[in-house]
Amino acid sequence: MSLVDQWLEWLEVDRARSKNTISTYARTLRTVPDPATATREDIEAWWRERAATLSIASRNNELSALRQFYRWCQRFEHREDDPTARLDALKLPGRVSRFVGTADLKRLLSTLPDDLRRAVALGAYSGIRVSEAAALHWRDIDSDSRRMVVRGKGDKERRVGISVTLLDQLLPDVGGNVVTGTDHEYSGHYLQNKVNAAIKGAGVDATFHKLRHRYGYKAAEAGIPITSIANAMGHSSTTTTAGYIAAVDSDLDRIAEAAVS
Repeated sequence: MSLVDQWLEWLEVDRARSKNTISTYARTLRTVPDPATATREDIEAWWRERAATLSIASRNNELSALRQFYRWCQRFEHREDDPTARLDALKLPGRVSRFVGTADLKRLLSTLPDDLRRAVALGAYSGIRVSEAAALHWRDIDSDSRRMVVRGKGDKERRVGISVTLLDQLLPDVGGNVVTGTDHEYSGHYLQNKVNAAIKGAGVDATFHKLRHRYGYKAAEAGIPITSIANAMGHSSTTTTAGYIAAVDSDLDRIAEAAVS
């Protein structure tokens, strides 16, 4: 068994990491030529090459996964060095949250095939992550109380409310996976690529993540406390949620009106 496979097995057995997390880490390690023996120069060359195809956030996520692998290697004496030691995570630019508008959302819900329509509805009306939507089963949904149990990052569970509108988009209850409507389950990575391609094909300038932004914005617009929004969206810190609050700032409307009075 390779060192990478041993690490992934350790994550699953000893650290109880979710299968989506393990799949993401495995995908990242596959982009590195022979990570077990890679030199510092090899890893730094890999880091520069990834800049051509990935966003800053994606590069930071890959670097985090690689660093965890090398820390494990050092801890269990497979390597003495960490070839990522000279690499620094990139600073993300501050940006205002953007989201999918009502007209575009209606277009998506009326034109996409059933599996992707259900995925889009989950993103826009429940704010869950694409990996969480991909793993959602009908056993996780209580139609009577209109609640669902979502397993997020670190396999942590949280309860999320379901509106009548969302429930109508998800029904009928097939007893299996909510998105696919069968016993088959998409991986989070596959569903993200499939949904984003379909959204672009429908002529909408958005991604699944922007559906999640819409949920946070609408909740903030309705005056929901920031801690409640953070809990519903699975944010570990309200700092992330604050981006949605900033986008809602009603004082901007008063300033705009004052400028023309």
